[in-house]
Amino acid sequence: MTIQQLEYIIAVDKFRHFGQAAESCFVTQPTLSAQVSKLEKELEVILFDRSKMPVIPTEIGAQIIDQAKKVVSESKGIFELVAQLKGDVSGVIKIGIIPTLAPYLLHRFIKSFLEKYPNVKLQVEETVTEEILRKLKNDELDLGIVVTPLNENGILEKPIFYEKFFAYMSKNHPLLKKEKIKVNDLNTEDLWMLQQGHCFRDQVLNICNQSKFERMNFHYESGSLEGLRNMVNEYTGITLLPELATMDLRDEEKSRLRRFDGVEPIREVSIVLTRSFLKKKLVELLFKEISESIPHEMTSRAHGKVVRFK
Repeated sequence: MTIQQLEYIIAVDKFRHFGQAAESCFVTQPTLSAQVSKLEKELEVILFDRSKMPVIPTEIGAQIIDQAKKVVSESKGIFELVAQLKGDVSGVIKIGIIPTLAPYLLHRFIKSFLEKYPNVKLQVEETVTEEILRKLKNDELDLGIVVTPLNENGILEKPIFYEKFFAYMSKNHPLLKKEKIKVNDLNTEDLWMLQQGHCFRDQVLNICNQSKFERMNFHYESGSLEGLRNMVNEYTGITLLPELATMDLRDEEKSRLRRFDGVEPIREVSIVLTRSFLKKKLVELLFKEISESIPHEMTSRAHGKVVRFK
């Protein structure tokens, strides 16, 4: 049994296809198939049901693959340990980040981080929280940058900063007459929302204590905060924006932002990892770089009141 063979069966389990698994491992399909068969012969078990498409693990195969993931992860930890002891700052970090953070956060730290650590390669994927968690657990990502708390088994949360929610209103909206608004002011039919699947939608609904917002003659749910902002600018209504998304607005747009009266709601942004995560040194350096790229007051939980999922 070799580490390489274990990596092959993990790849087959991931892609459920021998050809795609071989391509991901940079070997030919006959080579990968032969090594998988060799491992099956050594263990005296059948790992995959090849009669079905896509290929699926057998019952015992699924258990062995779970153990193989642990063994492969631990073997990679040896290289990480050696690099850390040598003071070597290099390698690849695969990051998942949610869409309501990526456009407003990445540019703040990516350039400076890579200038300091030129031997590090960052691979960033923008996707929703659910997909980030799935890929973390399958070792397809090293870490995620998401909104917490998640309270997910096997996942560590390392809070980085806290950003307030602001109400962003269309020109001449009646609520612009107020210096600050109350949550109850949002209980109207003109609140623009992100589409389902985005955690920011859930956070907004939790703030407003609403389960549904409908329009009389037009209903639109965007996949991006920029889409919502454009609809507010050109149509009418309100949307909520997180703090980082407000920093690069034009002066006229900033004049249409309103804070919440009383204890202001915020969201907690964290790095999330599996409990057996590797690349500890790189994660620590990345955490430090992100923290330093954010206004200092946003790194304190006293910044506001965290909005939690129901």
